[in-house]
Amino acid sequence: MTYDKIFKYIEQKKFFDKHDKVLIAVSGGVDSMNLLHFLHAYQKQFNIEIAIAHVNHKQRMQSDEEEAYLKNWAEKNQLPFYGGTYKGKFSEKKARDFRYAFFKKVMLRDGYTGLVTAHHADDQAETVFLRLLRGSRLRYLSGIKEVQPFACGQLIRPFLRFPKQDLPDIFHFDDSSNQEDRYLRNRIRNTYLPTLKQENPQLARHLIDLGAETEKLFQAFADLSKQLDVQDCQVFQNQSEPVQYFLLQEYLEQFPDLSISKAQFNNLLHILRTKSSYHHYLKNGYYLKKDDKRFEISKIGLKTDGDREERVLEYGGMVKYGQYTFSFQKESDSKEGFPLKNDSPILIRKRKPGDKIQLGSYSKKLRRLFIDEKIPLAKRSEAVIAEQDGEIILILFDDVTYLRKDFKDGIMKGRLYIQNRNW
Repeated sequence: MTYDKIFKYIEQKKFFDKHDKVLIAVSGGVDSMNLLHFLHAYQKQFNIEIAIAHVNHKQRMQSDEEEAYLKNWAEKNQLPFYGGTYKGKFSEKKARDFRYAFFKKVMLRDGYTGLVTAHHADDQAETVFLRLLRGSRLRYLSGIKEVQPFACGQLIRPFLRFPKQDLPDIFHFDDSSNQEDRYLRNRIRNTYLPTLKQENPQLARHLIDLGAETEKLFQAFADLSKQLDVQDCQVFQNQSEPVQYFLLQEYLEQFPDLSISKAQFNNLLHILRTKSSYHHYLKNGYYLKKDDKRFEISKIGLKTDGDREERVLEYGGMVKYGQYTFSFQKESDSKEGFPLKNDSPILIRKRKPGDKIQLGSYSKKLRRLFIDEKIPLAKRSEAVIAEQDGEIILILFDDVTYLRKDFKDGIMKGRLYIQNRNW
């Protein structure tokens, strides 16, 4: 298959319509090398600037050779190259966490709003099968998403609908560790699925369809239940037991670092169904608080006296707000700071109910943004907001910045600089 079919699919899905700068995760294998060549060939049609991000895991003799090749390829094709080096004891999870933390750092620092990875349909089938094997809940059988929030933008997997066999066999590096049976995913790829395909050659497609249907099921449930005040005990207890079961799952999605077991989930569900008042430690710093009217899960940690007042930052001025110093200066050739289209005063404040930020052609409420980005509830109150002409232009945490997504044209008049005394 040529790249034309993939191009038409991506154009139809509008994956890159909201992005100017896109970071490509490239390992050097055939999948990611295809992704690199594809986006390099079509970047003008998508109207994007691309760059290469590569992590050297230092696990094979060829690792340095691969990094050198990609760095040279980027230089020859006049693309930015970002290289990271993994250190410490290796495991698949630690390496993956390191890679995505590295990608996130680059995106936030240099203004990339899209991260693109080369996951394809075979990866999707393997993921669904792996989660079945591990006994994951139904909602997690949806597998890998084509697009999901990440860092200051989106994580995009444009090849996810296409099997690996449809990708051209271009120059790439082979990773011999992919054949080692010590990793579960390798055993699934090399042994389990090939064996089961002898019974049903369409197994991979059925697994992918199962994931897609599961995702639609839970989206339908979320749409149908979005008007319910789940934390209202009377509302919750008036639902049938199956609805309560999935409402609680949906509520717990707000706390990705809670990670309760199935037994803990069942106990929590029993408490919400039967107890009138309850205050109990759950896990990882989270507590359940319940009275006759409402329940809440929250993380209790050390409190600091935050700056709750508002500050007005005039053009050419500087103000201090909590741990930050904000400076609003005229536009320059500097690549530091955040460019702004006008010189109106900037209001620095804390979050308010109903706040929303513009993300190109659409806006998103801060509450939804925090849920999508899996920001813990206790952390959300620490957000610092910069507002100009009644619109939020910037949301700031300790180490994460979310920017208003402007359209691609416009003359910049000012630049906002931020200094954190803890950085």
